[in-house]
Amino acid sequence: MFGRAAALNAAARAAITRLLEAPLFELIPLKSVDSQLAFLPPGATLTVTASPAKGIEATVELSARLAGLGFSAVPHLSARMIRDRAHLRGLVGTLGAAGVRQVFVVGGDAGEPGEFPDGLSLLRALAELGHPFTEVGIPGYPEGHPTIPDERLLAALAEKQPFATSITTQLCFDADRTRRWLLARRAAGITLPVTLGVPGVAELHKLVEISARIGVRDSRRFLSKNTALVGRFLRPGGYRPDGLLAGLVPLLLDPQADVRGVHLYTFNQVETTEEWRQAYLAGLAAPGVAAAS
Repeated sequence: MFGRAAALNAAARAAITRLLEAPLFELIPLKSVDSQLAFLPPGATLTVTASPAKGIEATVELSARLAGLGFSAVPHLSARMIRDRAHLRGLVGTLGAAGVRQVFVVGGDAGEPGEFPDGLSLLRALAELGHPFTEVGIPGYPEGHPTIPDERLLAALAEKQPFATSITTQLCFDADRTRRWLLARRAAGITLPVTLGVPGVAELHKLVEISARIGVRDSRRFLSKNTALVGRFLRPGGYRPDGLLAGLVPLLLDPQADVRGVHLYTFNQVETTEEWRQAYLAGLAAPGVAAAS
């Protein structure tokens, strides 16, 4: 347990504040997302996930709409959901016309890929296409990947590095494991700046509702990928990421780590996540106010 905000020194409070003042909020392209937009800070950066059940078009359409509303949209381009170069060219054209200038490239979980079986093949195709994006993010896996060996993950990260501008980590509730993973990547020559993936504040029953809305196949994948989160929501009082952020302070203060931001997994529960963020920032600014659960 990490105590109260007052127990954090000034450098630690400043480091966490820097991340939480301008986070990325992740959204899932469901109808429920519209009811949450009013709770977002004006001009916030919003990442939009991709799901085989909804199709990549749903991700692109929502991203274009969010850009039109004044947000900075970052669509997930899932390689295995894009049929071929003509399909890719159309998606890129739609995003470019909407003013979207950032994307996040993942391999994805679609069963039968088209021309792009993984993130690297899509990154290469984007480069050959001469895409308009100024920021291209790729994923990192502090807890590993369920089907890809760690050695292959590291090799793929090195191959992707020339095509990308940043790494965003997948959910990890172990701050020390995240620190070891990131410093090991630095030692292996991975120099891209990193955004840390952190869960927001969500209610368990709403998490289950979301899993039901994204389709049976995606639901199984969603719940299996978020087993640790579900387990934490079952604890008395639920889960808040305060302690995780406090545990990440040594990494935030390490110049070698080069942590540039935080990515909040909202599970479309922006209201509760934003209420928590504002309260936590206030606690960091006011010694004596509780900042950990």
